[in-house]
Amino acid sequence: MKILSVKNLQKSFDELDVIKDISLDVEEGQVVAVIGPSGSGKSTFLRCINQLERVDGGMISICGQDMIKDYKNGKPVYAPPAELKNIKQQIGLIFQNFNLFPHFSVLRNIAEAPMVVLGQSRKEAQENARRLLEKMGLSDKEDAYPCQLSGGQQQRVSIARALALNPKVLFFDEPTSALDPELTGEILKVIRGLAAEKMTMVIVTHEMSFARDVADYVIFMDGGVIVEQGNPQEVISNPKSERTRAFLNRFEG
Repeated sequence: MKILSVKNLQKSFDELDVIKDISLDVEEGQVVAVIGPSGSGKSTFLRCINQLERVDGGMISICGQDMIKDYKNGKPVYAPPAELKNIKQQIGLIFQNFNLFPHFSVLRNIAEAPMVVLGQSRKEAQENARRLLEKMGLSDKEDAYPCQLSGGQQQRVSIARALALNPKVLFFDEPTSALDPELTGEILKVIRGLAAEKMTMVIVTHEMSFARDVADYVIFMDGGVIVEQGNPQEVISNPKSERTRAFLNRFEG
C-alpha cells in the first residue's frame, strides 16, 4: 500500500527556489532516508508534506487522500480544513530540537494530544503514554519536566508523543543533530526498533552508516532536486552521480 505520494513538488521563498521538482513514493513499512548538504531543501520538503509550508506546485497524497485538490490561476487549491486535519492525523513529525511543552510533565506532553485530537479519555491517554514511555526506556520519567531530561531523553519523549497519535508515517528532521555522539546512539536505537516493527518512516539524516544499514531506500538531494536515489548500498556505497560522490567524500573526510 502506498502511504505517501509526492509528484513534481515545488516551493519558493521570494525569488529563491528551494524545492524545484521532487517526486517520491513511499510504501507502507518502508524506511526512506533523505541525505544531502545543508540548504538542499530537505527540511522544507518535510515541512511541505506536514502542512507547515504551503507548496507552489505539485501534488501530495497521504494514505490515498489528496492534500491539494486542484489549481486555480496557477496556485494550488488545498483540500478543505476538515480533510487537511484528517490527513495531518495520519502523519507525525519529530523535529531537531524536541519542541516539548516546558510547563507540561513528560506524561502530559505525551497524553495531551490524544485527548484533544483523538478524544481519548484521560485514563486511556495516560495508559498509552505509559506504555510508550516503557518502550522508550523512560518509565521512571513520567513526572519529570523537559528541563530535567537529557537531550536524548527529550527526543525520545518527542518520538513517544508522535507515536501516541497512531500515525501511519513518521517524519524525522535530523533527529540527532542537536545531540552529542553518545546520545545520538540512543535515538538511532529507537529508530532501528521502529524500523524492525515496520513503521513507515522518512528520515532526514547526516548519519550515513545508519542510513545505509536501516533504510530501504535513499534519496540524495541537492539544489532542490533529487540527484540520485535507490538502494542504500548503491547510493551510499557506490554512487553513480559525481555530485553524490563529492558529498559523501567530504562527509567522510
